[in-house]
Amino acid sequence: MEKRLLQEAEALQEELVNWRRGLHQIPELDVHLPETVKFVTGKLKEMGIPYEVYEDCSCVVAQIGKGGKCFLLRSDMDGLPLQEETGLEFASTNGCMHGCGHDLHATILLGAAKLLKKHEQELKGTVKLLFQSGEETFHGAKAAVDAGVLENPRVDAAFAMHVMAGVETGTIQYGHQAMASVYGFKIILTGRGGHGSQPEVCIDPINAGVEVYHALQSLIARECPPGAEAALTIGQFQAGNAANVIPERCVLQGTLRTFEKEVRELLIRRIGEIVPAVASAYRCQCETEVLSSTPSVICDEALTEECLESIRSLDANLQIQGGVHLMGSEDFAEFTDRVPGTYFIIGAGVEDKTKWKGQHNPKVLFNESCLKEGAAIYAKAAMDWLANHTEEVHTEE
Repeated sequence: MEKRLLQEAEALQEELVNWRRGLHQIPELDVHLPETVKFVTGKLKEMGIPYEVYEDCSCVVAQIGKGGKCFLLRSDMDGLPLQEETGLEFASTNGCMHGCGHDLHATILLGAAKLLKKHEQELKGTVKLLFQSGEETFHGAKAAVDAGVLENPRVDAAFAMHVMAGVETGTIQYGHQAMASVYGFKIILTGRGGHGSQPEVCIDPINAGVEVYHALQSLIARECPPGAEAALTIGQFQAGNAANVIPERCVLQGTLRTFEKEVRELLIRRIGEIVPAVASAYRCQCETEVLSSTPSVICDEALTEECLESIRSLDANLQIQGGVHLMGSEDFAEFTDRVPGTYFIIGAGVEDKTKWKGQHNPKVLFNESCLKEGAAIYAKAAMDWLANHTEEVHTEE
């Protein structure tokens, strides 16, 4: 089966490339992906695979096999608000871009779907496929969970992969604490605007904003345990539109990344205490809005080992590397927080390393040869896991 699955995936490569390029030209944002959903469901129809669309969040859930344990394969499919600058003949022209490789992810899962459908009679349970929206905004996974993706049938384990443009093709990476948690926030400081020549009759929200910024940075320097891993970044500071006017309002937006739950809770609590205190000291009103809140991606070690065994048996030439521990975040954590899950990196670096760019770069390129590898890995991991756990079948309550 090992060689056969890989050979079948290799035979699909041209079709996978065409699918990927089709998706690459229609990037859409957040949880509204009508054209992407239309593309994915069209392919599923051609394969004869039943599916359901969660209309409110543009997620597609398909199912192959029936009964027994249920193994979830998840790929995200939303794009970024980037103007593409790759120069590719199939580049997007709609003002958005698949600059993180989610077009490859959706294609890989479609490829796995085709392989699994071909071998459906050999499945020792159920494979559930989730084509997810809103990963970039941390909205999609929670919306899918709320819509019931982990139920009917109940999901027993989950697996996801992410292509990486800065990792050589033919490389698979994994780790226990794979990705950090994220807490995104927006702070609105309201003062009293007026002429810049009369600051004494105004309440300057810029001044308050600067002090809020400094106070937040002191959290990492003075309140976060030295051995803890945490990053607190204010990425947006907006106020005013004229040199001689004190504005009414100042807005800061930031992100907190951590791994340990206790550190996360401490820093979130202190943000909630410090911001209003500093704002009050400078006579400003303040409002804090939570933009995103997703836990860390903590991988189940037993499931990780099972998936690694499947990968090794699939292709001995793949380079497998441990140690994935990234400060970036992923809403796949909504699944690993609820069921045993694991998350791998699949190399997608182009052959010419001088052209390597980071994810989210308008010039980033991905090596399409990883498509067949990814599809085969998904299919093999799902089939093996179900076969290994066939004697532990649960019954629905």
